[in-house]
Amino acid sequence: MADELIKPDELLSQIDHRPSGAGWMDTPLDIRKGMYCYASNPKSVATLGLPYARPWNPLEEDWKLPENWQEIIYEGFRERLEKFRSFKVFMDICVRCGACADKCHFFIGTGDPKNMPVLRAELLRSVYRNDFTTAGKILGRLGGARPMTLDVLKEWWYYLFQCTECRRCSVFCPYGIDTAEITIMGRELLNLLGLNIDWIATPVANCYRTGNHLGIQPHAFKDMLDFFVDEIEEVTGIKVDPPYMQKDADILFITPSGDVFADPGTYTCMGYMLLFHYLKEKYDLNITWSTYASEGGNFGFFTSHETMKRLNSKMYAEAKRLGVKWILGGECGHMWRVITQYMDTMNGPADFLEEPVNPITGTTFENAKSTKMVHIAEFTADLIKHGKLELDPGRNDNQIVTFHDSCNPARGMGLLDEPRYVLENVVNHFYEMPAGTIREQTFCCGSGAGLNAGENMELRMAGGFPRANAVKHVHDNFGVNMLACVCAIDRAAFPASMEYWVPEVDVTGLHELVANALIMPGEKERETDLRGEPLPGMEE
Repeated sequence: MADELIKPDELLSQIDHRPSGAGWMDTPLDIRKGMYCYASNPKSVATLGLPYARPWNPLEEDWKLPENWQEIIYEGFRERLEKFRSFKVFMDICVRCGACADKCHFFIGTGDPKNMPVLRAELLRSVYRNDFTTAGKILGRLGGARPMTLDVLKEWWYYLFQCTECRRCSVFCPYGIDTAEITIMGRELLNLLGLNIDWIATPVANCYRTGNHLGIQPHAFKDMLDFFVDEIEEVTGIKVDPPYMQKDADILFITPSGDVFADPGTYTCMGYMLLFHYLKEKYDLNITWSTYASEGGNFGFFTSHETMKRLNSKMYAEAKRLGVKWILGGECGHMWRVITQYMDTMNGPADFLEEPVNPITGTTFENAKSTKMVHIAEFTADLIKHGKLELDPGRNDNQIVTFHDSCNPARGMGLLDEPRYVLENVVNHFYEMPAGTIREQTFCCGSGAGLNAGENMELRMAGGFPRANAVKHVHDNFGVNMLACVCAIDRAAFPASMEYWVPEVDVTGLHELVANALIMPGEKERETDLRGEPLPGMEE
């Protein structure tokens, strides 16, 4: 964590939710370090085929914009209003009731009124009124309209990249306005001028080049799984043998690359490998990995509809090439939002695959009838429900666990009960956070939608405060020491957030806990969990 990051008490003391005396249009923009991500690398912008690739610095006055940048924004705005009816509706129907105002983790954590979802959307709406409504053209500022100026453009960039597109605000909106969609549209407009952040543009460019966000070559992907094979053997005595690009396998498995290369996601990845080996040994189920479709995550979702569509398509191209029946997806957030809410419109339906049926239990996953893709939490919950896994939850007795509903699987696809069912069968000590902070109303990690960088750590800690505060509640009352989740971004973001706010709590993926509890055929007596920590009773 950055040395210059202020202490938690100092960060809390500077939060002030009281409105200032000035109107929001008259409040000057202050782009300050710790609250924004670096500008995108020109090479990455060029790789994506986006216009105006160039070096620029958000702190400098000159952003090196094209001369006709206002015309570009106007035309881009007009095209999206015509193409996306929901966007036009969202621009028109907000009555600024404020129901969403205190629901955003960034407003709660910063006190900045422009982080209220209603006002963040108003940054775009004000320009919409000025350029596309009669009332706005006549009334001007009295009607909430303002022209597109350089200061307005910079304000767009600063605050649209202080939104994690988590959609918590939409849960409370009486009109169902999806502010995340407005953020997506605003970011698309900024991309027309080459204004992105590097933590988004470079991972997407890496996906274009090598198939995953981290730019890992196929041999390095395999080398990492081979390393896990050795680690698993040391813990269990079992030599797993993950297949790659196996033609006519039953299922293609795809997970975010963060699970393969970033702790603590690596232990989740080992959990997948142990589970698949178990299913092969006991039920002869063939699940294959791919070094081509080596990324389930979709940072294109944070860039534009077009890049989202392209990155989603590669998973289905590989499934078709290999001739599998359907796709099993790992613990990821934005992968599942894209699959559940956008797949059918962008790339689907995937009629070349079969409607997913669990060949071990006979369960038909009807929710995946069109997408042909099943979340591994659903899959594992189904196996447990039918008694197909031998489990010893006592192996996780050192862990007092709470569960974070990752925003996109929870709000985006309704994955609420399955992870909890799995947890209740693999751990003995599980406690829920307060009701208003979980399930559909879950708070965000504060680092999603491409904000999980190192240079914006103050923003991340401020945005992560509401979730950390709920974790602290169950830690103080029940002794919780482990935060479980089903999202690779969460597993990457929460360690820093927990270290900052609740240092006694660690972070895990769901299937790390599954693997700890799973009694493998032919295993040696286990003395440690996947992290090498002694199991209960094995401390000596």
